[in-house]
Amino acid sequence: MYAETLKHIHRLIVHDGLAPGDRLPSERELAERLGVGRSSVREALRALEFLGLIETRRGEGTYMREIGSHQLIDLLAMFLLENERAKADLAETKWLVERLLLELFCQRRSEEAISRLEKTVRQKPIDFERFFQTVAEEADNYLLVRIWRALSAFAAAFAPKPPLADSFYDQLLAALKKRDRTEAVAVWEAHRPWPLSKKN
Repeated sequence: MYAETLKHIHRLIVHDGLAPGDRLPSERELAERLGVGRSSVREALRALEFLGLIETRRGEGTYMREIGSHQLIDLLAMFLLENERAKADLAETKWLVERLLLELFCQRRSEEAISRLEKTVRQKPIDFERFFQTVAEEADNYLLVRIWRALSAFAAAFAPKPPLADSFYDQLLAALKKRDRTEAVAVWEAHRPWPLSKKN
C-alpha cells in the first residue's frame, strides 16, 4: 500500500501541475482523493521528504522543493515510481553504490566518523540505514549521497531486507578503522552477496 500510495501522490503532483514552492494538499485531503489511509499517505510523504522532493514547514504545510542542479535524482525517482521492472536493477545499483561509498569512506574518513559508527553498533538492534548514513556522508561525494538516499528510500518500500548479523558490523567496522578497502569490500560481499539483476 505504501509504494502504491507513493506512486499515486506522484501522479497527483503531475496532474495538478505542482511546481517548486507550491503547497501540497493536506494529509487528510490526499487520503480522501487517493482513497487510502492517512498512515499510508504519511509514510509516502516522509519518503518524498527524505528524497528532498518536498519539505514540511511547521504550522504551514508541505511544499514542493527546488530539486537543484542534480536533476539525475529527480529522473531516478520518477523512473523507479513508474517502472515496475526496475526493482531488480534498484537492488543491484544500491549495492554497487554502497560498495563504492565504503571504498571512499576508507580513504576519507575521520576519527569522529568512526566514533559515530561505534556508537551505532552498540545500539541493538543495529540500524543499517543509520550506520550507512555515516559512511555515505563521510565519503564526501554529495551526488553519490543523494543517489544513495533515493535508492534507499525506494528499496525500503519495494524490497525490505531482514536485519544483518551483528558480526557483519563488527567485521566491517574493524576494516574501516584500518582504512582497509580490500577487507571492507570482502566483508561486504561475504555478508551481502551481489544481487545480480540479470543473469547470462
